[in-house]
Amino acid sequence: MAQSLDRLKESPSQTAGPYVHIGLTPNFCGIGGVYASDLGSSMINDQTKGERIELRIRVLDGTGTPLKDALVEIWQADADGLYNSPAEMRGAAHPNFPGWGRQPTDMETGICLFRTIKPGRVPFRDGRLMAPHITLWVVARGINIGLNTRLYFSDEEKANAEDPILARIEHRLRVPTLIAERQADAYVFDIHLQGEKETVFFDS
Repeated sequence: MAQSLDRLKESPSQTAGPYVHIGLTPNFCGIGGVYASDLGSSMINDQTKGERIELRIRVLDGTGTPLKDALVEIWQADADGLYNSPAEMRGAAHPNFPGWGRQPTDMETGICLFRTIKPGRVPFRDGRLMAPHITLWVVARGINIGLNTRLYFSDEEKANAEDPILARIEHRLRVPTLIAERQADAYVFDIHLQGEKETVFFDS
């Protein structure tokens, strides 16, 4: 005889909590001996081809306060617009560029830093070229499922105007939420989780 299930209740939703950092960035958490360095913490070396850039990324909650326990991963093409992936059919990506990085936000400032290269343009599925962009995945307290968005560059106006993804965003008024601003020696990008400036998020 089948057991009645009317006593079972749904368990509470789980959020990222501290285990994201413990599992993914142990050195950052002070846990040594797991990896020589946290996976994804370094993306370039002396042999990497392309324009070196620094990304300064903040994740902001609905009040505009930086989250100091978020984690951000990025995925991007190399300087020639090729991905380091078995699915890349157009050629081989640069051997000294993994195309992927991971950084936690600083526990004091809420900023995470990526030292990478500016990506090349990649074709959309219909053949039109997309503007140089970087895909971001964000997890933090209060986020049950990681959020996906994109980062474009403020000094790529012509390419941004031609980009088929930016052209599709409803009303185009929210395009600025995807633009990283060039400030002195770095690109600065804020990810707003809620509020009037909420960042455009994409389905995973």
